[in-house]
Amino acid sequence: MLSPTQTLAAGLRLPTNGLDYAILAIYFAVVLGIGFAARRSVKTSLDFFLSGRSLPAWVTGLAFVAANLGATEILGMAATGAQYGVSVVHWYWIGAIPAMVFLGLVMMPFYYRSKVRSVPEYLLQRFDKSAHLLSSILFAFAAILIAGVNLYALSIVVEALLGWPQWLAIVVAGLFVLAYITIGGLSSAIYNEVLQFFVILAALIPLCIIGLKRVGGWGGMTDSLKSAHGDNFLSAWGGTGIGEANPLGANWLTIILGLGFVLSFGYWTTNFAEVQRALSAKNLSAAQRTPLIAAFPKIFIVFLVMIPGMVAAVLVPKIGMAGSGLTYNDAIPYLMQELLPNGVLGIAVTGLLAAFMAGMAANVSSFNTVFTYDIWAKYVKTGKPDAYYLKFGRLITAVGVLASIGTAFIASSFSNIMGYLQTLFSFFNVPMFVVFIIGMFWKRASVKSGVWGLLAGTTAAMVNYFWIYKQGVIDIPTDQGANFVSAIVGFVAGAVVMVVVTLFTAPKPEAELAGLVYGTTAPGLKEPPAEGDDAWYRKPALLGWGAIVLAALCYVPFSL
Repeated sequence: MLSPTQTLAAGLRLPTNGLDYAILAIYFAVVLGIGFAARRSVKTSLDFFLSGRSLPAWVTGLAFVAANLGATEILGMAATGAQYGVSVVHWYWIGAIPAMVFLGLVMMPFYYRSKVRSVPEYLLQRFDKSAHLLSSILFAFAAILIAGVNLYALSIVVEALLGWPQWLAIVVAGLFVLAYITIGGLSSAIYNEVLQFFVILAALIPLCIIGLKRVGGWGGMTDSLKSAHGDNFLSAWGGTGIGEANPLGANWLTIILGLGFVLSFGYWTTNFAEVQRALSAKNLSAAQRTPLIAAFPKIFIVFLVMIPGMVAAVLVPKIGMAGSGLTYNDAIPYLMQELLPNGVLGIAVTGLLAAFMAGMAANVSSFNTVFTYDIWAKYVKTGKPDAYYLKFGRLITAVGVLASIGTAFIASSFSNIMGYLQTLFSFFNVPMFVVFIIGMFWKRASVKSGVWGLLAGTTAAMVNYFWIYKQGVIDIPTDQGANFVSAIVGFVAGAVVMVVVTLFTAPKPEAELAGLVYGTTAPGLKEPPAEGDDAWYRKPALLGWGAIVLAALCYVPFSL
């Protein structure tokens, strides 16, 4: 996959008319209306940053999956489907579902019961201020970089599809995200993400149905792809044996360890842009069910992004190759142009814009929480009244949006925006995950091991990517393969350093670990089950194992 600047064909324009623009205008009006409606409930900083911990599980669950369903994923995964075929399912069934279940069943009780307001704040309680400050800075930096990716990709898509200048698309989208988050806080972002989730589905479902009809249904599509690309294009695990060559540039071991364990668990369990949605739930049961509810639509969303890519590969057999006029990231814009009538086209464009804003809003809202609570309130202006932090939170939101506009142009220097995102995750999320997982399951992990584990993991991942891979010290076929290896290297380095540092430094007193380490419970942190939580559909364990089994069953037809 190439970057948006290199992918969206210069002549690709959608035949939008007044009806399509009317749908866009109505959507933006509703978005702002939700922001103003949410403003009435914002009276404290907890209301602004965590919705007062009052939201039901179904709302936080849909927001959880929508926060991840940015347009970078929609365009990037459709491009992956066009380029690699059904291999895209790995990013969902092994690269998301197990980690989401682990978050819900194992990690959310620690997050929610300890009353932390952010992911880095857990590290403050488990380790010390140095681990807390470093993790806060790393996360805030990563959140702005990722928000910039969404904003940059949006500007390129809008320019290609609607003819708007890039700067106009950046300003309009940035101002709308800034407006509804500043006005209504996290509640506004979450309720808008629920709306955006359904708008995104309304955009993708017609594209899949009409696209399959055009290529003769599922059978017609697979027959065409098999004759053009071979059997492995339609097999999830075909060609992934160790020593075998495949377009993905990764074997089964690096897929399972690099993507399925390290990158996946690092993202879903420690990325505050996701965890923040669960922390806003009304009780522990709802917090646990948030990622589990999200797991079920996540299992099937892969078809909505994979099928358009594969349909595009049939309609344009040489897509991505020189002379075709289209590259892989053009898959969805091309199908929108070719297949959708006006009205439906307006919904599809609105869905893309909604997806970009959901991804950007998730990162901006998590950035303002971490910066306010974990950096400003802890180390710069301590002990101020709550009203001060509420006001500062709104101010830093504006700063975050402006910074995202700046970092948007960093994304333009990378040849693959999905690869760029995976690179960021290997640098920032993976080291944080190894510190969390060891600190959460090993009582002996010392106070100082946290900060050194973070430093070692981040440094090792960067050295592997920028020196070992980029300088050709070891031959790794693709950026995606390099990201998997960087994630494994960062995890191992962080774990080894934590163990070594622990052997030479003092552990935290056991009395201070109650409720922070697996197998311990702090007094007063047990909650009675909420009324009705004994129903089968509200039992986290049943939901979690159900999602795991369903994802595993989905693999079967793509592995035969």
